[in-house]
Amino acid sequence: MASRYREVYESWLKDPEGFWGEAAKSIDWVKPADKVFDADAGIYGRWFVGAECNTCYNCIDRHVERGRGDQLALIYDSPITGAQQKFTYSQVLDEVSALGAVLQDLGVEKDDRVIVYMPMIPQAAFAMLACARIGAIHSVVFGGFAPNELAIRIDDAEPKVILTASCGIEPGRVIEYKPLLDEAIEHSSSKPSACVIFQREQATASMIEGRDHDWAETVAQAKADGRRAECVTVAATDPLYILHTSGTTGQPKGVVRDNGGHMVALYWSMKNIYDVDPGEVYWAASDVGWVVGHSYIVYAPLLHGNTSIMFEGKPVGTPDAGVFWRVISEHKVAAMFTAPTAFRAIKRVDPDAEFIGKYDLSNFRILFLAGERADPDTIQWAEDNLKVPVIDHWWQTETGWTIAGNPMGLGALPVKHGSSTVPMPGYEIHILDEANNQVEAGKIGAISIKLPLPPSCLPTLWDADERFKESYLDEYPGYYKTADAGYLDEDGYVYIMARTDDIINVAGHRLSTGGMEEVVAAHPDVAECAVIGIADQLKGQIPAGFLVLNAGVNRDPEDIEKEVITLVREKIGPVAAFKLVLAVQRLPKTRSGKILRGTMRCIADGEDYKMPATIDDPVILTEITDALKGRGIPA
Repeated sequence: MASRYREVYESWLKDPEGFWGEAAKSIDWVKPADKVFDADAGIYGRWFVGAECNTCYNCIDRHVERGRGDQLALIYDSPITGAQQKFTYSQVLDEVSALGAVLQDLGVEKDDRVIVYMPMIPQAAFAMLACARIGAIHSVVFGGFAPNELAIRIDDAEPKVILTASCGIEPGRVIEYKPLLDEAIEHSSSKPSACVIFQREQATASMIEGRDHDWAETVAQAKADGRRAECVTVAATDPLYILHTSGTTGQPKGVVRDNGGHMVALYWSMKNIYDVDPGEVYWAASDVGWVVGHSYIVYAPLLHGNTSIMFEGKPVGTPDAGVFWRVISEHKVAAMFTAPTAFRAIKRVDPDAEFIGKYDLSNFRILFLAGERADPDTIQWAEDNLKVPVIDHWWQTETGWTIAGNPMGLGALPVKHGSSTVPMPGYEIHILDEANNQVEAGKIGAISIKLPLPPSCLPTLWDADERFKESYLDEYPGYYKTADAGYLDEDGYVYIMARTDDIINVAGHRLSTGGMEEVVAAHPDVAECAVIGIADQLKGQIPAGFLVLNAGVNRDPEDIEKEVITLVREKIGPVAAFKLVLAVQRLPKTRSGKILRGTMRCIADGEDYKMPATIDDPVILTEITDALKGRGIPA
């Protein structure tokens, strides 16, 4: 069908309040807004001022009340443990309302904070929804975070209660959470009054008398006593959650998400962007510790009446590179959302896509990618082998939903490999130079969003208004700074080329490492790659490329390195000064799959760096250091 995107986007541009006021009709309000948007409220204005609501009610209760209670709400699939569980909307309501009563028994009230330090199990979703139900503000910390990082977040959020589990499970190892939690609490100045621990069979946590409570026992007792938490009414502008994202100073930034605007934008996105209908199965292969898990494992699918999958596994190795296809086939997934890194891992192990043919994917309609730049080669591989649209889209922890994408529910726009397509309603994107001037089409600059930001975007940072302004608003007055660099083409398509820190200056030429990575990734033997800028006395910076080769490649890595250098010189030109390429076994990444380019750059330049809190395997940094030293870097 012909896309209605231009018509819908123009309708938003002409009347933003009318557009979002209409979208808000999909949400059940205790009290409607006095103003859809109040430009005088908050730092840049606030959405749905005066409205009252409850997010948990909109995610669960209303579906049960309207006959959807027997539909599956949540499917838990853990190839690591072999466990599966399925919960209907009615069953989720039972678990969440009982857990909410437990939290209230422990003294948690409206506006209190609760830290959720959990693995990818259903109880993590129950914890978030129980907080939302009673008006508490949850702060999810990725399960297994080191004690120091957890302590920093405890001190920032000052939680009354911490909800956790005895352990998380990675392929080949069990990570006990309780010792990490106890150490974090010992070192934090803010002390929770209680901890509730879900005991998993793979490890049993020791309990501290008077502080620690057994999750299963307390919830069972609440159910037996008939105690259920009712939904507490909150203001639309009240915080739903805090989610900490990395800060340049090492102090994480607590992104705040409100209740009302969050629901409106996420509900709108499920049909208009992801093109799924209530009742269909939607799978975001992420973790609840990240924003994707918040938005598209827990909140958006349940707001919209979908069935959501919680997957405790990896794209390869649990048990093989076919696990994604098994999950899609077994649970009849209609649409999937994951990181490009996951597909690069699958492609590396199974370059000929032999596993895909082993499963019935007839229900599968669309694949969405986000989180890292989706290189054209990976998208092409997925398109060729899955035979479904593969849609790159771009958004951030701070926004909570898509900034630029291809709104499939409005009718697909032509796909341009390398582009995340076009701005969504609510986002007016400008490409700015250092003087705050808009640059011409095709020229790289700082991707900036004209204020006000749309519903669901952060109104501020937790307890840090000035830091919010300094981090996001001050550098480009009148705009939100995304800290991403890229360009708009003549059709208004958005190209995200790199973080602004990854635009390198080679002898006065501003070059995109993302553009170089695109060329490198096109080499048939390269599974994935990273290009960073390293210090050079003559040119200021020069690019350095790191290659991970496809499984089964038996050629001399030096030959491949030379071919890659030739490719970049042919496609980008000698101006790139691209002469240094290293084949490595693996790249350092966060647990969500983002390549740690900044840390690699520090290693190459011989600078001190802090071990990234979210790193998947610290040993990889040693491997990168050794590879660089083998080439005399740093000198």
